[in-house]
Amino acid sequence: MYECDDVDAGRECIIKGVCIYMGEDPENLVQEYVGMDEGSINETIEDTTIGIYVVKEHVSSEEPENIGLVLEGIKVLKDLDDIASAVAMLFGLIYALNLIYPANLRYTFEVIQKIFMELDGDKLSNKALALKNRLFQ
Repeated sequence: MYECDDVDAGRECIIKGVCIYMGEDPENLVQEYVGMDEGSINETIEDTTIGIYVVKEHVSSEEPENIGLVLEGIKVLKDLDDIASAVAMLFGLIYALNLIYPANLRYTFEVIQKIFMELDGDKLSNKALALKNRLFQ
């Protein structure tokens, strides 16, 4: 079995893996901005409905300068520790504010809500049910 020394990197891989398994693009959830100035990043973020942004100085940089959340084109949280925490915070905001999941990440957030968090887990789409059945085999 594959061993990962960095728990946060493992969690990030699992989250992105869920996106891919559900047929969704993980870049719709996490946008990385490498070597861009603040103005360019803000312009790009204005077009984002819901998501996570990661700012890095260089491609080779392991640690990001900033990780934050975007809702309706506005940075609502910044300086988060890692992608997994950012996903948890984003899910919490979406759930608490009763927002509709973005269409291009609908199944990913359904899995987070109904399988991982066990909130309203009795009503699953066929895709989420298939994943749940595979996880509990």
